[in-house]
Amino acid sequence: MTDPKDERRPAGELEAAVMAALWAADAPLTPAQVQIELASGLARTTVTTILSRLHDKGVVGRERHGRGYAYVPVQDAPGLTAQRMHTELDRDTDRETVLARFVARLSPDDGELLRQLLEADEQ
Repeated sequence: MTDPKDERRPAGELEAAVMAALWAADAPLTPAQVQIELASGLARTTVTTILSRLHDKGVVGRERHGRGYAYVPVQDAPGLTAQRMHTELDRDTDRETVLARFVARLSPDDGELLRQLLEADEQ
């Protein structure tokens, strides 16, 4: 029988949990502080690895804190989602088709919102 703690988590789940802890904080957090906030039994080294990867991706900033670092989100959750959408769009060479299919799958309300945002951007 497999220990539930040993089961592999879905990709991005740990990063999302770490980001949620950072967004909820009102100051930069060290890996040990993030570990406490997560209360998930993760090793501090695992939390440090996740934070380092997020830093390498440009999602979090870090500042010296003693012999290590304290981490802070570079942008809020909507900004990060927008960045991910741009990253996915940049991965495909046929931007027109990707955008057309994205727009085609929008709900009527989201389509109207997008139209309003585009019109406001033109002004």
